[in-house]
Amino acid sequence: MEDKEDLSGLTDDERRKRGRSPDPVLPGERAPKAAPPRPVAVSFWLWLAGGVLLILGYVQLMASKSAVIDQFVRGTTDPKITRQMITDGVTAMLWFFLAGAIVFTLLFLLFAYKAREGTRSARTVLTVLPFVLLLLIFTFAPVLTYLTLAAVLLFVIAVVLLYLPSVSGYFPKVGKKP
Repeated sequence: MEDKEDLSGLTDDERRKRGRSPDPVLPGERAPKAAPPRPVAVSFWLWLAGGVLLILGYVQLMASKSAVIDQFVRGTTDPKITRQMITDGVTAMLWFFLAGAIVFTLLFLLFAYKAREGTRSARTVLTVLPFVLLLLIFTFAPVLTYLTLAAVLLFVIAVVLLYLPSVSGYFPKVGKKP
């Protein structure tokens, strides 16, 4: 007779770690709740707070749009470029940055939620996304705000929390097929 182990109540990644497929969730049933370690739960809230700060940073930049436009006007030496052209370009650019901040925040929250459930690949994505954000900010952003820098600091702390030795067992390696 085969010895069956009880896999009920395990997360999908915990089942994968034991070489099993994820447990199907039928319509009307609730998926098993993950109980993340405290650093992972704190990391989730840091991703949320950082995303809010990132969005607020670009809202603040939109509110001080005239100062950004003046900075570009002072830096422009080409007489063919008018103040109206700079105003239109800066306005479009700031809206683009605000939309990008919203998209990055939604991505952070999606993957932070999945990491809170113990998904190892979500932790990997959360490690890479802040670097992509930093690259975009320092490459294209004309002005940095303190709120944006504070958001980046929160993202760095959140990544570190996901890699603490005390939570390494919560992100199991997916076993190879036997």
